[in-house]
Amino acid sequence: MSDKHIHLLSERVTNKIAAGEVVERPASVLKELVENSLDAGADQVDVEVVEGGRRVLTVADNGRGMNADDALMSIQRYATSKIGDVEDIESISTMGFRGEALAAISSVSRFKLTTRSEESDAGTEVVVSGGKVQDVQSAGCPLGTKIEVRNMFFNVPARRKFMRTARTEFTHVKQKFLVYALANPAVGMTLKSDERTVFSLTPGDGLEDRIGAIYGESLSSALRTVEHSYAGVNIRGYVALPRVARSDRSDQYIFINNRPATAPVLAYAIREGYHTLMPSGRHPVLFLFLQLDPGLVDVNVHPTKREVRFRRSNDVRDAMIGAIRKALETPSSAAPVPPREDGGHAAFGGLDKRSSIDIQDLPKAPVFQYPRMSMLDERPLQDRSATEISQGEGELETGADTPWARCRVLGQIGGLFVVLETEDGMVLMDPHAAHERVMFDKFMDQVVNGKVHSQGLLAPETLDMSPDNAAVIRKNEEVLKDLGFGISSFGGDSFIVDSVPSCIGEVSIAEVVENLAKAADRGGKASSAEHGARERIAMAACKAAVKAGDMLSLSEIEKLVVDLALTKMPYTCPHGRPTMIFMSFKELQKKFGRIN
Repeated sequence: MSDKHIHLLSERVTNKIAAGEVVERPASVLKELVENSLDAGADQVDVEVVEGGRRVLTVADNGRGMNADDALMSIQRYATSKIGDVEDIESISTMGFRGEALAAISSVSRFKLTTRSEESDAGTEVVVSGGKVQDVQSAGCPLGTKIEVRNMFFNVPARRKFMRTARTEFTHVKQKFLVYALANPAVGMTLKSDERTVFSLTPGDGLEDRIGAIYGESLSSALRTVEHSYAGVNIRGYVALPRVARSDRSDQYIFINNRPATAPVLAYAIREGYHTLMPSGRHPVLFLFLQLDPGLVDVNVHPTKREVRFRRSNDVRDAMIGAIRKALETPSSAAPVPPREDGGHAAFGGLDKRSSIDIQDLPKAPVFQYPRMSMLDERPLQDRSATEISQGEGELETGADTPWARCRVLGQIGGLFVVLETEDGMVLMDPHAAHERVMFDKFMDQVVNGKVHSQGLLAPETLDMSPDNAAVIRKNEEVLKDLGFGISSFGGDSFIVDSVPSCIGEVSIAEVVENLAKAADRGGKASSAEHGARERIAMAACKAAVKAGDMLSLSEIEKLVVDLALTKMPYTCPHGRPTMIFMSFKELQKKFGRIN
């Protein structure tokens, strides 16, 4: 431009600029159109794409529809029925409100809108090409709205060349479709790609039904129900056990007042909620709905409304952490487990307290009966009589989600791994990881309940610390005493320890005290007692656990099995590593070619 004077941009140019913020690819068009359908009260939304949406993307609904005047107005920038004044933005309850989407989409595509309201005898069809209205006419159509978007970015070559292959674009379309399908399980939704039906989800579903329809039984069996309220934040939904963790966050669905959205504080809360349960580099699966006062949520952060801000982020963070931990640590919160094809039940790691074998006297949950079967008896469980199997040493009360009803210890291999036989198959257990979990749970229960049991040392131990560490210990001396350490100053940078928590075993007292003191210093007393010290406590338990190469007696293995079954999360150690690997008899038969 030779003219450097300031001037107003034309509407055509501003619409294309806005399209760059709102319309990134076919999936972002899908998002805007489906949100409009939901805001219109639709209970059926049908999506169809050709070439991943690059050539055609269509969204049809049975919502309220529009009359002719509203249909024409809807494609104008900043035209909306969802807010009237700036104050309305402070309490948004609809998906959309900015009035930009249709104007932006129609400015970079060949666009056709067909709609009819309940008050109109005939529908209206509006055809737009590159932001210019080409035709407006009456049309026969059902109640609701159908929008067809063709040749996206046909008039913006620079943007069009950045679109990926049809397969890649469809992957993004599918993911976006699933977000809204899960957010609105009561709404029937279909997705077709190149005339092939990919999803056909029935209306009136509950969230559990919708998850099952999309992911199948393998995920459903690992879900735990979330019901939690804190400081005005209500959270419901499901979180999955660590065994079904993913390599990315694509299966983390968070809905804030039914709006798919996220915030940095939520990512932090998820990490903390799964702390000591999830290995590094793995991400949990979850479906969580947060409900709170709309006035406490700022959704006007970005044109796509992808990220929100909370006015009381600390409350939201603590509510999320509490909800996740409560679900994972409460056995009775398990979601119903659907039956599998062979008549048994799918469960975490394939282990379930309900047997797929007809054993008449199986105890009902939550009773755990551990049989002391002879190591010399080589017969598998299914070849034994019910009487033989029931000859145990009594019953132990455990959580409702214990990993087995009965098992038989077969022995130890490789100087480490324990082999167990259950009703449904074979288990390899890592006693080192299992002992970590047992000790961690015992210590944490005592810490949280304020009833830490201490044991006196035969000879008090003197700790000579560096000046920095000594300062930290002095600052948190009372906290350490609450955690079960009998510690007192001995002059200068030295301390005397005459008792330690009874459950941490034989560890380096100096290292444990130093680590726990630092954790307390970072988080304060409340954090140390419940959250901040978890990782340090887990490390202490790890050092006190069974070491690789230690051969265990039968009675030691049996006690470890029982103790592990009594924990809240028997399937992983505090660092997130598995304590056991299960292989069903059916899997073994397949590997040996006995069944297909």
